[in-house]
Amino acid sequence: MAPVALPPDAPAYGAVMRGPSYRPTAGPRELTWLLALSMALTEVTALVTTYFLGLAIGQLAYGPLADRFGRRTAMNVGYAVYAAGALFATLSPTLGLVLVSRFIWGLGAAGPRVVTLAVVRDQFEGQRMSRAMSSIMAVFILVPIVAPAFGSGIVAVASWRWVFGVCVLAAVAIGLWAVRLPETLRPEHRIERLALAPVLRSARLVLTNRQTVSYLFAMAFLFGGFTSYLGSSEIIISDTFGRASAFPLIFGGLAAAMGIAMLANGRVVMRIGTIRLAHSALLVYVALAAAYAGLAAATDGKPPFWLFLVGTGALLCCHALLIPNLNTIAMAPMAAIAGVASSVVGALETAGAALLGRVLDQAFDGTIRPLAYGFLVYGLVALALVLVAERGRLFACAEPAMH
Repeated sequence: MAPVALPPDAPAYGAVMRGPSYRPTAGPRELTWLLALSMALTEVTALVTTYFLGLAIGQLAYGPLADRFGRRTAMNVGYAVYAAGALFATLSPTLGLVLVSRFIWGLGAAGPRVVTLAVVRDQFEGQRMSRAMSSIMAVFILVPIVAPAFGSGIVAVASWRWVFGVCVLAAVAIGLWAVRLPETLRPEHRIERLALAPVLRSARLVLTNRQTVSYLFAMAFLFGGFTSYLGSSEIIISDTFGRASAFPLIFGGLAAAMGIAMLANGRVVMRIGTIRLAHSALLVYVALAAAYAGLAAATDGKPPFWLFLVGTGALLCCHALLIPNLNTIAMAPMAAIAGVASSVVGALETAGAALLGRVLDQAFDGTIRPLAYGFLVYGLVALALVLVAERGRLFACAEPAMH
């Protein structure tokens, strides 16, 4: 699909603005860890409705900020709002104020989420973009491995408020480290002013691009299943299988497998290409989800624990192959408006995944059936959306066009 071309009457986006030359300060490995830990700030808090509402809404603001003032400025604003929300939650005397603070917290977490995607799109193309996203997401996945044990350790020796307090310290520390973040916004892509009309015009370009929109909603459905897994895994492992004490180890082990798969994706994608790998992984995912749903139906939703682990681990590894590659394909035509595009993609993906995951969570019946059936249905919808993007043909299209 052809890249997005800006209309001639859009002076804000695509207009050249004089600025500093592109001088990276952090090396590739340091940049990977910095961006990954910045995104990891979004995983430290629980999956609460108010938090995700703030995360979804906030992403709509950071893209225009990143395109106007630069990636570093938008990232720093996100760190500051994040730290303020976490501090407010730490000191809040009532549940109502805690919920307000979680909304602010989500607004801040939206900044690193948007800017990370924009920075990767600024610097990389094609398979290299998929490899970069894989490396960042692999580090990002490390957070769920240590988070349950880390949070339990804090609560064991101190008040629950210290969990929030540690998040404040993490935001401050990563914010200080981010002075080494390179400014990747190219002068020809910097907008001259912030105004609603050109922002809406650019958002329209995102939402009318078949490739971007189809892959965006495919990711939202897949993330819906993944979000439900994150929300229901503890109760499934604790209540359905009676292994509450082993939950941190089991959850961390599955997250580690997912991280390893993402690292492997970075190597495989350079050999066979983003499109071929993404489409292959999606077909395998649907087949595995069908088998997983069949297992749930045949065992009344309570299969042998080892089969549950094998099936869940296999599906999560497919997620690891799909996340960076579908993101790459969705963002491929959006170089000239990467900030706004990452805002729209991130906001719709986050909001859609939260709502879809909530549907499965509310259907929980003490078994794995809702999760298993959700994986299958959401996977089939994602496959249908990819077929729409590719006009009914898999593997036949060229690698994602970059511009």
